[in-house]
Amino acid sequence: MTASRPAHETAPFTALDWGFLGGAAAIWGSSFLFTAIALDAFAPGVVTLARIGFGAVTVAAFPAARRRVDPADRGRLVLLGLFWMALPLTLFPIAQQWIDSSLAGMLNSAMPLMTVLVSRLVFGVATGPRRLVGVAVGFVGIVLIGAPEASTAGTRALGVLLVVAAVTCYGVAVNLAVPLQQRYGSLPVLARALGAATVMVAPFGLLGLGDSSYDTGALLACAALGAGGTGIAFVFAATLAGRVGPVRTSIITYAMPVVAIVLGVVFRDETITAWALIGTVVVLAGAWVASRADTVASAGPGTPRRARGVVRPRMDPAPDGP
Repeated sequence: MTASRPAHETAPFTALDWGFLGGAAAIWGSSFLFTAIALDAFAPGVVTLARIGFGAVTVAAFPAARRRVDPADRGRLVLLGLFWMALPLTLFPIAQQWIDSSLAGMLNSAMPLMTVLVSRLVFGVATGPRRLVGVAVGFVGIVLIGAPEASTAGTRALGVLLVVAAVTCYGVAVNLAVPLQQRYGSLPVLARALGAATVMVAPFGLLGLGDSSYDTGALLACAALGAGGTGIAFVFAATLAGRVGPVRTSIITYAMPVVAIVLGVVFRDETITAWALIGTVVVLAGAWVASRADTVASAGPGTPRRARGVVRPRMDPAPDGP
């Protein structure tokens, strides 16, 4: 027997729903361009600290972010801040010193694949065959995107590897964030993770001041990264998930690389290879398959979900891209 989905998860999108979806996809997809602009004047550590700092201030402005959390969960929130913010938002600016913003956006589309892989390998979550096939297909796409850069060796290859490492951090973060978000809501968890991450990256950011020069455009790019990418876009995605369900909210993930590619080509004169475009399509196809739950027709109605190979946790919006 298959349980029916709630009405709000099957109803057609309203104009407001499309607005939330388009807004989140545009903000998160443009974050790769803003990172590139910020790096024109600032060292990577300064970009990281400014982004997380602006994000923390923006999220703190929402009353819901100040809801109390159990002190027993503080350690988990600090760990979440490390994998959700501090590590990936440090790795992306370093990587984008050597690779194009559009390439970073394309590689970031592998985040759903890493979430499934980390769920199985690290957290022991049962994963059915359909999801494993999706992961395998997605990794073929990652190779198609990254192989031309990796084959050149040197810093461009390192940039690709750093983005893959950052996306893997997001996979860990999703698994840590879901139970906390289910308990407290999205904004209280995000606010505390940002606070912890700000402390973690402060030394790296302060050290980078000596290698930076002031530029108003770069500073505005950092403000857009923090207030937009880590604040407003997350609120849009969380609101959309409540209105249409988490599965349809995941469409944002598939729109982000398109935005990153268009902006990189238009504003940074970046060149996109045919292999990279094909690889992005393959990654998104694998991510779509991997994000869908497996169903086993022969399972009886009394069989526990985990025994059927079906794991369908409530997934709030995934950690944002840089």
